[in-house]
Parts: sequence; structure tokens; C-alpha cells
Amino acid sequence: SLGANLSPLPSPKPGSQLVRDGSYKSCRHPLYQGILISSLGVMISLGSIFHAFLFICLTALLIGKAKQEELLLSNKHLDYIKYLEDTPAIMEGIPFLDWRA
Repeated sequence: SLGANLSPLPSPKPGSQLVRDGSYKSCRHPLYQGILISSLGVMISLGSIFHAFLFICLTALLIGKAKQEELLLSNKHLDYIKYLEDTPAIMEGIPFLDWRA
């Protein structure tokens, strides 16, 4: 859904547009959601404490990156604040993955 707006960096590309449709309609960070769901599946299938530790570290890293991105997007796009209020961050109903006010 991001098209030319896609970037591996947390800062939005110059001239980027705010995307709120497609996979971004139900979640502000669908790429992170997919990564976490896949990682959770690996952790469960392997049943390893080490993989549980890696999953926790990955979750913390992605939450930090998501919050940094949101700060930068809020500064760039005035209507991002409304999007923050209306749309779950990564997973609706899980407090540390959905930090809506």
C-alpha cells in the first residue's frame, strides 16, 4: 500500500503522502504486525526459550521504531494525529501493541 513512500528508515521520505487505506486501514504498522505474527509462529513451533527471548527483543525494537516513526509522521502530516486516535498501532486489544490515547 505504501508504493513510492516505502522506506526502511523511520523518517518519512521527502514528498511522501500519508497512506491510510489498504492494510493501513486497520493497523498503523502492518509490516511490523506481520513480522511479529511470523516470529510468534516460529517461537511457538520451536518451543525454545531462546526464541522467546528473541521474540521479546524484536517486539521491543519494533515498538520503539514504530513510536519514533509516529513522532516523525505527526510532525510532517497534520492529519496523522486523527489517524493515531482512530487506528490501532500494531495489534488491537493488546495494550503494549496498541497505545492509542
